[in-house]
Amino acid sequence: MTIYNAKIYTMDNTRSVIERGYISFDRQSGLILKVQSGTPESVCADDIDANGAAVYPGFIDAHTHLGLTTNGVGIESEDFNEESEPDSSKLRIIDAVNPFDTSFEKARRAGITAAVISPGSMNPVAGDIIAVSTAGRRIDKMLLKRVGIKFALGENPKMTYMNRDEAPASRMAVAAIIREALAKARRYRSDKAQAEDGADSPEFDMGSEALLPLLDRSIKAHFHCHRADDIFTALRISREFELDSVLIHCTDGYLIADELAAEGVPAVVGPIICDPCKPELANITPANAGLLAAAGIKTAICTDHSETPIEYLPLTVGIAIKHGMSFEQALESVTINAAYAAGIDDICGSLEAGKRADLTVFSSDPFSVYSSPDMVFINGVLLT
Repeated sequence: MTIYNAKIYTMDNTRSVIERGYISFDRQSGLILKVQSGTPESVCADDIDANGAAVYPGFIDAHTHLGLTTNGVGIESEDFNEESEPDSSKLRIIDAVNPFDTSFEKARRAGITAAVISPGSMNPVAGDIIAVSTAGRRIDKMLLKRVGIKFALGENPKMTYMNRDEAPASRMAVAAIIREALAKARRYRSDKAQAEDGADSPEFDMGSEALLPLLDRSIKAHFHCHRADDIFTALRISREFELDSVLIHCTDGYLIADELAAEGVPAVVGPIICDPCKPELANITPANAGLLAAAGIKTAICTDHSETPIEYLPLTVGIAIKHGMSFEQALESVTINAAYAAGIDDICGSLEAGKRADLTVFSSDPFSVYSSPDMVFINGVLLT
């Protein structure tokens, strides 16, 4: 299939915008074949004339709890926090995601073609994180990649266990529990390596097994952190264990933007549409994402669904533009930067040959409250 007579925002390494071009993709494989300026040599009945509309990569929400809770149901449907132990690294988030949650359809209708689904932030070590397509009925087939492990710093884990008179009751204990889990996994990795040389194999440990890809840097450490000191704790632990890390929320990030730029760590900012409902959100501002991007930090924007419903991701981006973010930076924040933060930029996030044909077509400003996509393709299939 080919979409032609389109303005194409490639979001590739050149960030080129093709003023009048076409994009071809294979509907069987779901992969992009060609992105070119000009007009195709021939068109067929199934091809689409965009009539000058803009084609963007499908939007990506880089931090959500999509499918882990159902609006209006309550505790019966909430599956994103396992509060029975502060280290729940053995948990697999795929076992909790309900793809029949209506929020998946709402996401698609808003042009969101992929989402990162994370456990909640009640535990210092919360479990694994996955990136999924927003289209499908079976989560195993919607899975794009296992992308990370969730760690939480600050008030949420502290207050969860303090109320039970258990550790952690302080920021020191939160960090210590994370270090302990990582140190245990590192020792476990060493013992397994020695077993290959003839030593006894260590007793199987599901939690340590889950953390091994993190220590090998094949997946990323996603640190829930709002306050500046918590952000620095995330960076400190990442340096100690040589982790490839991502700063989630990064609420105080703009206060320390120069320090973060020097670290080269991406930030996923959000929710922007929210109430400053706890002390560590005291410095929250909708200008944060723009200030971080201006400092040279790879910045993504998220809804933290269901804190902000996922279908309001484009509106959230519009608010960031209103408060100083450029249009290009804003587009990066829900396309290539979101894909980079998640570690799926080899799969999606830009319009390039070989990547998934996840794309949206808009005839108006995609981040306006008045706009909806004209068309949404996921893996080469037209859904809206």
